[in-house]
Amino acid sequence: MITTAVKKSVQAFKSSPKFEQPDYALKQTIPIRHLAIGFEGQEIDMSFYMNNQLATIFFATLSVFLTYGEDLVIETARFHRDMVNDPVLKQRVTSLIGQEAIHSKLHNEFNDAIAHEAINYPVALYRFLGEKFFDNIFLKFPQPLKLSMMAGIEHFTAVLAEYMMKHEKNFYYSDDAKTRAMWMWHMLEESEHKDIAYDVYQLLNGNYSLRAAGFFIALGTILGLIPFSTLFVPMLRKPKDMLTRKFWKDAGRGVSLIFSPKDGVFGSTMGQIFDYLRPDFHPNDHDTSAYLEYYKDKLLSEGGAIAPYLIKTFTPPVRH
Repeated sequence: MITTAVKKSVQAFKSSPKFEQPDYALKQTIPIRHLAIGFEGQEIDMSFYMNNQLATIFFATLSVFLTYGEDLVIETARFHRDMVNDPVLKQRVTSLIGQEAIHSKLHNEFNDAIAHEAINYPVALYRFLGEKFFDNIFLKFPQPLKLSMMAGIEHFTAVLAEYMMKHEKNFYYSDDAKTRAMWMWHMLEESEHKDIAYDVYQLLNGNYSLRAAGFFIALGTILGLIPFSTLFVPMLRKPKDMLTRKFWKDAGRGVSLIFSPKDGVFGSTMGQIFDYLRPDFHPNDHDTSAYLEYYKDKLLSEGGAIAPYLIKTFTPPVRH
């Protein structure tokens, strides 16, 4: 499937398919949900993801670097929002900005918590590296490339969200309700706004080659930088554990949980990831509407995983 997508993408360098703007008035509004979770370092389960420490560390590393990607999305969306003429799409961009801002806020609170001595995750070091990397490289890119990167980043988070929605049980191997609430809430909202960045890119630019460039930058960051950084965390946290057989058995299973082509988080979704290179690709080709309705009802209703932490919900008005 990956090979087919790449072969088809070659055709697009000759011409970019025309983007047909949907009627945004027919789409559901996207709310901005404010949550207060209150993470405590000593309460966080570092084997949260399917009773596996290395896989959980991967998601912790993703959480640290994700905040910089979200900040890039926010800055880029704000820069381009006034260039959007459709008032409903402009409202949707405002919702995207609001959701991503709260994602960044809560992930930073989670990251603060895993820096606690009980966990000893190297948050300060990775924040330093992430800040230098984004400030001195990504944020200095020209706006058209940042717009393409924004669409590429949102594609990866949409694929991750869809995988998680299809594997709900993976959230319930642990009693850590706060970490569960954060990831399930993030999953819900990434799927909810997955088409906005792409639509804005297609309307304001639409160049295929540039779209592919943004995709490969996101690919290198999410499936290159983050796994590479994850490998160093055990050495920085508890190096003595690496001398045990248990550690390497756990590590082998962790790599499989993330990268196995059979059912790994990213390994089993590579076809969907590279589908982005199809010239006529659109995020809504992968329909998650049924999952969204199911999870909105399950997570937000009384007793749901998100409900105890939900403070308020706000939907931006349409401004003509």
